[in-house]
Amino acid sequence: MQKDSFRELYIDELRDLYNAETQLVKALPKMAKASSNDQLREAFEEHLRQTTEHVSRLEQIFEQLKENPAGKKCLGMEGLVKEGSETLKEDFTEELKDAAIIGAAQRIEHYEIAGYGTVRAFAELLGENEQVSLLEQTLEEEKQADQKLTELAEEINSQAAEAPKDGRAPTGSESRRTVSKSKKVA
Repeated sequence: MQKDSFRELYIDELRDLYNAETQLVKALPKMAKASSNDQLREAFEEHLRQTTEHVSRLEQIFEQLKENPAGKKCLGMEGLVKEGSETLKEDFTEELKDAAIIGAAQRIEHYEIAGYGTVRAFAELLGENEQVSLLEQTLEEEKQADQKLTELAEEINSQAAEAPKDGRAPTGSESRRTVSKSKKVA
């Protein structure tokens, strides 16, 4: 059946986001568990709490629209989650795995930022002011999650880059360098 209204497009995009968020609710605990860095793990756990709120906000919007949120599979998120799962299976050192997980997570965040920016703009055009507010709140949380990952990446990626490439323990000077850099961040 052909869709012929902007409102139908808006609802279709919301369904896509709803499915994306429900996929993410299942993926985030795995990312948290695979993270060796405590701050990274905590960031994923916090974002899981936010993501369940994102699902609730979308359900609230669907109630306002008198529409069912189900019915669409988000293939984009499915692909991003699959890539992230592959990353978790790689035989990386802890530092490299954390750096790789951040990369996968930021691709997901950027995808969500694009999706929420789109539906927020659609809601504005449709005059759905309450929905604009709900979508804006989620969009800002997605941007904050991305920023937090960027901040964590600065330290974690540096540690990954300095990690010995042969799997050996760092020498005394390498160990001191890592400790002194960690103290600068704290």
